[in-house]
Amino acid sequence: MAQIVKRAYRYRFYPTPEQASQLVRTFGCVRLVYNKALEERTRAHTQESKGVSYAESSAALTGWKRSEEFGFLREVSCVPLQQALRHLQTAFGNFFAKRAKYPVFKSRRRSRSSAEYTRSAFTYRDGQLTLAKMDAPLSVVWSRPLPVGAEPSTVTVSKDAAGRWFVSLLVQEAVAPLPPAQGAVGVDAGISALVTLSTGEKVPNPGFERADRRRLARAQRALARKAKGSANRGKARLVVARVHARIADRRRDHLHKVSTRLVRENQTVVIEDLAVRNMVKNHQLARAISDAGWRELRSMLEYKASWYGRELKVLDRWFPSSKLCGVCGVIRESLPLHVRVWECGCGASHDRDVNAAKNILAAGLAER
Repeated sequence: MAQIVKRAYRYRFYPTPEQASQLVRTFGCVRLVYNKALEERTRAHTQESKGVSYAESSAALTGWKRSEEFGFLREVSCVPLQQALRHLQTAFGNFFAKRAKYPVFKSRRRSRSSAEYTRSAFTYRDGQLTLAKMDAPLSVVWSRPLPVGAEPSTVTVSKDAAGRWFVSLLVQEAVAPLPPAQGAVGVDAGISALVTLSTGEKVPNPGFERADRRRLARAQRALARKAKGSANRGKARLVVARVHARIADRRRDHLHKVSTRLVRENQTVVIEDLAVRNMVKNHQLARAISDAGWRELRSMLEYKASWYGRELKVLDRWFPSSKLCGVCGVIRESLPLHVRVWECGCGASHDRDVNAAKNILAAGLAER
C-alpha cells in the first residue's frame, strides 16, 4: 500500500540581476532577524531568567520593522522572516529536549544563505514559480518533473558557497513499496572498499576528495596568497568552493546509487551503528572517513528503506564483527587495522571485511 511522504525536489535556477539582488537582501534580513531574536532570547534568559515565546519574538519583529533603524526589513517578504523565527523556536525546542546544543548565531560567510517561503508567499502554476515581491517567475531548470498533481507547500531558495542558486519544493507524494525481495545482506563500511557485502562483493570507494586533492590544494594555495578583503581573494574563495562542490556532488551521486541498489535488491539490510563523530578524531583516518560519507549513506538507507517497504537493522557499535570468527564463534583478543586476512584457531581463514559483513548479517537476522 502506498504511503504519503513529504519529499523535497531540488532544482537549479538562474535569477536575473534584479531577482538576485532581492534574494540577497532577503537572505541578509533572514539572518539579521534570526540573530537578533536569538540575542534577545539569550539576554532574557541570562539577565531576567525568563523565556521568550515565538509570539513574543513575532511581536518584536513587528516593532523592528516600524523602527527607523530596521525599517529596511519591510522591503522583503515577511514570510521568510517569520519562518526564521519558527526555525529558532524549533532550535530551542531541540535544545531543551537535549537533542541539540544551544543555538548559535548565523554567520554571513559560514552559514548557508537561504530563505523559506510558505504557500502564501509564492505562486506555482503551469511550471512557473514566482516568489513574493517579484514580478517575474524564476528561471528554473526542471531537471525532473514534479509528481502529477503535486502542489508545493514550502519553497526554499538557497545559494551555496560556489555561487549556485537552488530552489527546493516540498510536496506530499504517494510512494509505493517495491515488490518483496527474498534477499538479506550485511553491510560493513570501510575505506579502501566503501562497503563490503556479506555476499563477498566489495563496492570500491571512488575517493572523490582524494582524486581532486591536487586541484583543491592548488586552489587553496592561491587563496592563501590573496590579500584579505580584496576582490581577488573573493574570486579565489569561489574557486575553492567550486572544487568542494564538485567533490560533494559526485560523492552524493555515488552514495545514492549504492543505497538505492541495496534497498532494491534486498528485503533486509543490516548495518553497524558507527560513531563517525568519534572516529574522525583519529587524525590519520579523519580525511578518508569524511571522504567515504558513511553518515550520509546511512541516512539514505534509512529513508529509502522506510519509503519502499524494506527493513533496516542497525547493530550496536560495540558488536565485534571483525574479530568474531564466523565459523566457530571465537572472538580474537585484538585485530589491528593493518591485518586484512587472518586465521582462526579452528583453521578457518577470513578476509577481515567479508567476515565482518557476514557476522553483521547473522547478528541482524538473529534479532528477529
